Amino acid sequence: MSFTGPTPAYAELQVTSNFSFLTGASHPEEMVERAVELGYRALALTDRNTLAGVVRAHEAAERTGLHFIPGARLDLADGPSLLCLPTTRHGYGRLARLITTGRRRAPKGECHLTRADVTEAADPTGHLFIAVPPSTPGPRFADDLAWYRDHLAAPLHLAATHYHRGDDDRRLAALAHLAEA
Repeated sequence: MSFTGPTPAYAELQVTSNFSFLTGASHPEEMVERAVELGYRALALTDRNTLAGVVRAHEAAERTGLHFIPGARLDLADGPSLLCLPTTRHGYGRLARLITTGRRRAPKGECHLTRADVTEAADPTGHLFIAVPPSTPGPRFADDLAWYRDHLAAPLHLAATHYHRGDDDRRLAALAHLAEA
């Protein structure tokens, strides 16, 4: 059976390019072009602890008309990863400074950030955060979400991903329950 109706509105909010070494494979501009081909409404580039591909993706989005959302995935030493999507120029600057702080305190090619770093940099009107759950969220993840909720001075959301392992319904229901809590 093929789908013949209008393409549903879709925005991918967690994309990694080849600037996330050993994780992403495509150049940012290729990802934007493919998103346009697929009919995406928007695309957020969230490379791991870097904004390195944002300019290339932004330029490609300008050429194609795709709504581009700059951002980064913040892999933390003491908590689950967070996607940080700046909503203002000031928020973008604070995210860039946060990543610079983490890179300066780590060996070349690495970034060392903590929850305290993120809470200090969080801007209530300039950032939107999305918590990235582990593939099997447990009680510890619920505690981490509560900590983020209580300490981040910015909107917090919860990511949900289909893994197509046969347990998506159960896992997504558990994530929905966590999000409500």
